Amino acid sequence: NRLTVDLNNIKKMSTAQLDKVKANGSQAEALLANKSFAQFIHTFKFERLDQLADINGHTDVDNTTRIALANQIAGIDEFIKSLRRAVYFKDKIVTQQNEPKL
Repeated sequence: NRLTVDLNNIKKMSTAQLDKVKANGSQAEALLANKSFAQFIHTFKFERLDQLADINGHTDVDNTTRIALANQIAGIDEFIKSLRRAVYFKDKIVTQQNEPKL
């Protein structure tokens, strides 16, 4: 039951779908504001960066390990972007719903 949201379909969404997007955005906002969550994310990224810095060779295994670590770092960055996107859509919907009707 995945809900796909983009700026072009917000006005076409049902009230239930809008409520789901707002709830999802609120949950994402709570995660982003959670200091413990942020600490775990930063710790994860620093551990991966330390592992990346510890690779000195250029063998196939070393290069494959570099790629894997880089993908993990990119993945966590994309996860954070998805949380920010959820908050953005929630804010956009709330703004549209609070606009005076003409």
